[in-house]
Amino acid sequence: MKHFVIPDVQAKPGTDFSFLTRIGNYIVDKQPDKLICLGDFADMASLSSYDVGKKSFEGRRYLKDIEASNEAMTALLSPLWDYNARQRKNGKKQYLPEMHLTLGNHEERADRAVNNDPKLEGVISSDALGYARYGWKVYNFLDVVVIDGIAYSHYFVTGVAGRPATTARSQLLKQHMSCIAGHQQGLQIHSDHRADGVRLTSIIAGSCYEHNEEYMGIQGNRHWRGVLMLHEVNDGQFDLMPISLNYLNQKYQ
Repeated sequence: MKHFVIPDVQAKPGTDFSFLTRIGNYIVDKQPDKLICLGDFADMASLSSYDVGKKSFEGRRYLKDIEASNEAMTALLSPLWDYNARQRKNGKKQYLPEMHLTLGNHEERADRAVNNDPKLEGVISSDALGYARYGWKVYNFLDVVVIDGIAYSHYFVTGVAGRPATTARSQLLKQHMSCIAGHQQGLQIHSDHRADGVRLTSIIAGSCYEHNEEYMGIQGNRHWRGVLMLHEVNDGQFDLMPISLNYLNQKYQ
């Protein structure tokens, strides 16, 4: 059993999404059994409450955010669509992996905006991103989905304040099982063992994009960017293979 994990893409208008097509080509080559997207696939900057009133906020538009998300999803999945079209034409078996997507706080911005301003109900929604139409099974923000013994969520909370775990170690101590989250840039891995020898692994991987975030500054943007392949998944145990965007860009030039 192989899981392929896609951390936060944060698709923005005006971005070159060719790196996502390279990820799609890798998926077709390796054909993992299950694809898991950790959320924040869309950036939804037009609904950010953090940037309101700042110069950087000017020019952001909700429909442009939706278009960027659709463009990014098409870039990711087009290699699968093209492969399956060829398979159908030649009468061969198609590649149809399970696809799971846990919504992130960026997608949740749309629902939060409606909650703060009820007249927007029916006008904007996270459903407008259309993830389900692309074949994803979609889970609400902070829902936890357990797949083959691994818990997935956009992030896991620690303490009564509901803040996200900031280290893979604290995440594992709280969840007591193998768990994988996005949300935080970079790559953190922590492993331990139960008394019966079963290996538990906790991962935080929240950056699958090439752009830099202005708010993080020069040093803050020097983090790992990529995807994860989990080999031999069985009851929460797996062999981890991180795959950097730099590697994929060289392999699929």
